[in-house]
Amino acid sequence: MKEHETAVELRDIIKNFPGVRALDGVSLTLKKGEVHGLIGENGAGKSTLIKTLTGVHKPDQGKILCEGQEVVFSGPLDAKKKGIACVYQELNIVAELNATDNMFMGNMKKKGNSFFLDYGYMNRKTKEVMKSMNQEIDLTKICGNMGMGQLQMIEIGKSILQEAKVLILDEPTSSLGEQETKELFKTVNLLKEQGMAILFVSHKLEEIFELCDVVTVMRDGKHVVTMDTDKMTQDDLITYMVGRSLSNLYPKVEVPKGDVAMEVKHLSRKGVYNDVTFSVRKGEVLGFAGLVGAGRTEVFRGIFAADPVDSGEVYINGKQCRIKSPGDAIKNKIAFLTEDRKGQGLVLDEPISKNIAMVNMLNLQKGLFVDDRKLKEQAENTVKKLKIKTESIEKKSGDLSGGNQQKVVIGKWINTDAEIFVFDEPTRGIDVGAKIEVYNIINDLVKEGKAVVMISSELPEILGMCDRVVVMRSGRITGEIDRKSEDFNQESIMRAAWEV
Repeated sequence: MKEHETAVELRDIIKNFPGVRALDGVSLTLKKGEVHGLIGENGAGKSTLIKTLTGVHKPDQGKILCEGQEVVFSGPLDAKKKGIACVYQELNIVAELNATDNMFMGNMKKKGNSFFLDYGYMNRKTKEVMKSMNQEIDLTKICGNMGMGQLQMIEIGKSILQEAKVLILDEPTSSLGEQETKELFKTVNLLKEQGMAILFVSHKLEEIFELCDVVTVMRDGKHVVTMDTDKMTQDDLITYMVGRSLSNLYPKVEVPKGDVAMEVKHLSRKGVYNDVTFSVRKGEVLGFAGLVGAGRTEVFRGIFAADPVDSGEVYINGKQCRIKSPGDAIKNKIAFLTEDRKGQGLVLDEPISKNIAMVNMLNLQKGLFVDDRKLKEQAENTVKKLKIKTESIEKKSGDLSGGNQQKVVIGKWINTDAEIFVFDEPTRGIDVGAKIEVYNIINDLVKEGKAVVMISSELPEILGMCDRVVVMRSGRITGEIDRKSEDFNQESIMRAAWEV
């Protein structure tokens, strides 16, 4: 190996937390000019490894080497000074500020010795950095009015500005559409050509094979394998991840379809969606597909009365309902599992037990107070039923892995008497093993005669799990395809999603 070909190296890292060994002798080498994939189930230790690389956690044992020299990070700022940058899944962007202010946050440049900021320099530098990634930027626009793809480029731009030698991308495509993902991949390949070492963390197997030169698999806090991506198959990767072969990624079950559970007629909200009409039957999984911004989530937020609607009718079991609040929706037996599990689905600082009870608190009351015994019993039964990995039902929900957080959100709703379940991006940001567990929960619901709506940007998931697919574009329904149709394929769905 040439001198300094390695940008950063972890050697035999051990990191313990109370009762848990999060990293157990993990080694990782990131080379300049290489995209290194990191994959593993939730709870495999990926987040702890990232935080060790970025100086958030200090290892209990093992060494970190930057360009061959052993280093001990005093904290995240020290890791940044050593050239290690990370773009996290939750972007560190202030929505009210523009690109320049966000790019130079914490590192504003002053004019000489004056108190005035040198915006001429900072704006010029921001444009230079964005241009180096083949990106145009409107410096007059606040970030709150930008798309997720642009915001991610600004975050990456921060790393270039600080002259990072190592860039860690943590689930970077989880909120991106297809075109934005392509733009991101172009930028990653450009940075690779410029000699940057890139650690690409993703749950999407196809992305690992498309973008990465090499991949490391972790399981239960341990290093399982590091191998060139062109020397393994997707099945190999899954087997390394979960310790077993998963022959059926989409365990679809066929159950008899019952009566129409919910029918929506001519639902409209000006500028968001228009004349949306569809129905879903008991025992059916109805998919909603379309590009980012098609209006899928907005339609169901309207049905659930989380957002206002201008016109339209909703029928539950053939009876028209006036749903004026989320409370009304719950009374009409609708469950809405939001795509933003951290921001809207959970109270992260509260324990698992309280999160699971959140929508069902009235049924747990004893007089004016909550019956702690009932609450505990419900939480323990739900944790067992959904196989939520935790040492205690009193553990904070924010401390769980993404897959287990999603199960807590599901647990919150299955303890209601809901008959219609809306899953919005149910497997976003969770690993392949946890995905299958979520699919099996959906299977259990339809076996019980519940109606399930699945909003998903992952077409293989839509095709794998749904009985029927509604396709939306620009706030309108542009197609409806039954599973038994010869048009039930990716090409037909994409055609409906793109065509006017």
